[in-house]
Amino acid sequence: MSAWRGKDKSQELERLATIAGEASAEAATATANAVPPVPPAPPDLTAAAFFDVDNTMMMGASIFYFARGLAARKFFTSSDLAGFVWQQVKFRLGGRENKEDIKSHRERALSFVAGRTVEELTTISEEIYDELMADKIWSGTRALAQMHMDAGQRVWLVTATPIELAAIISRRLGLTGALGTVAESKDGVYTGRLVGDMLHGRAKAHAVRALASREGLNLKRCTAYSDSQNDVPMLSVVGTAVAVNPDSGLRDVARARGWEIRDFRTGRKAAKIGVPSVLGAGALAGAVAAGMAYRRR
Repeated sequence: MSAWRGKDKSQELERLATIAGEASAEAATATANAVPPVPPAPPDLTAAAFFDVDNTMMMGASIFYFARGLAARKFFTSSDLAGFVWQQVKFRLGGRENKEDIKSHRERALSFVAGRTVEELTTISEEIYDELMADKIWSGTRALAQMHMDAGQRVWLVTATPIELAAIISRRLGLTGALGTVAESKDGVYTGRLVGDMLHGRAKAHAVRALASREGLNLKRCTAYSDSQNDVPMLSVVGTAVAVNPDSGLRDVARARGWEIRDFRTGRKAAKIGVPSVLGAGALAGAVAAGMAYRRR
């Protein structure tokens, strides 16, 4: 009986991942840059590049910066912020993502926006990007994205971060668009629920396949970049996979499969924990200070 329950749970998770992937592909198509940059080379319509965001395109976790920005705007309390801080500490010290932790914190973040309008959150996300994320982009990864753009290929971000924020990051970097977690909204107002599941693990692979179908891409001619072992499903559906700033699990997989490895981090400690140590001190200090300020009020 327990085996059947396990099978049913696995099938339900796969169903939710599929829904999340298809919803993200639909949203990505709708939010793609209306006037993409003119590439120096003729458009290569069947090839594209897919980049993970957290610790691949950006130093640290975008959802953490998002949470800090929402906390500064009093969307939630200092204790809620402390939960995000603790999650970021575990991410920095462990160098790995934990799916259940990520799901819990992202769902909490989405619950805080329930009742808010999509327009309001989009405007706030623009501000948060400027305040907390713009200077966290890895120049090496950005150069890789530009390489694909220069070759006439489209470049998409693929992240568990909310699609609205992901689209802003993509637009600010001059990329084609983004696949991200889709939060349910009705009449332009968030319900606080997800469409399917968050875009993580297998859901990313489903999203890439769905987008490729919509855009006429040949996945064998596509390239994907990530830092996390959790993204092996996405990396495995394209013709070329590249491990960027990889955690230990992905590094092992990349070596076993002959995937290219790019590491833009510096220092042995940074390589061990998976993020620059200087960022850890600044970001966490800011978050803790914000939490203390709220407690005083």
